[in-house]
Amino acid sequence: MTARHNPLDHKGLICESYRIDGITAAECRSIFLDWVLSLPDDQNIQHAAAHFLTLYEADHPDHPMTEVLRQGLLPRHAPRRRGGWKSRPRD
Repeated sequence: MTARHNPLDHKGLICESYRIDGITAAECRSIFLDWVLSLPDDQNIQHAAAHFLTLYEADHPDHPMTEVLRQGLLPRHAPRRRGGWKSRPRD
């Protein structure tokens, strides 16, 4: 399996991000989001991110996509409610 024909990256988004000179962290986050949205519903994002870290991290430890993939490994917390009528003081 080559990096360009990876079933976890059928569009080649992750692979190509590492080939773009001067890519920014914001651009990598955008690419990552596009990649996540293209994954099958049953695909575990953290497992897929770990897969790509094993492929690219050693050769590109300071690349912005490497940092984005590392962040993709972090557990997700359920959003908390902030504000609204329930949080206002009652008279």
